[in-house]
Amino acid sequence: MSMNDPLSDMLTRIRNGQQAGKPVIEVPFSRLHENVANVLKDEGFIREVRTETTDGKKNLLLELKYAEGKGVIRVIDRVSKPGRRVYTNVKTMPRFYNGLGILIVSTPQGVMPDSKARAANVGGEILCQVF
Repeated sequence: MSMNDPLSDMLTRIRNGQQAGKPVIEVPFSRLHENVANVLKDEGFIREVRTETTDGKKNLLLELKYAEGKGVIRVIDRVSKPGRRVYTNVKTMPRFYNGLGILIVSTPQGVMPDSKARAANVGGEILCQVF
């Protein structure tokens, strides 16, 4: 069975893993998954990102982060979907939860949070929003 939106699958695995209290979740490897996971790590939403190869398949292992027994990520939603892509420039880039949350943006300079995209003065496709 083919998957239409692998990034949505990754975000759903993170959401479900935190609700179930899992310490580590496994996600199929892709460069986009790795870049999004590294942004989440740099912004403090997950603890660690590792790559593992088992049976010839490469996977990402994401170590989830918890505070006082609850997941650090409260909201993680896909914005740009295969049926409706959402692009923005730096002037019209929205703020998520008045700047407390982040938008993960795919720019010509790579995948980065909205704060770095504003600092670099670049826009792009809004992949997801996290709070």
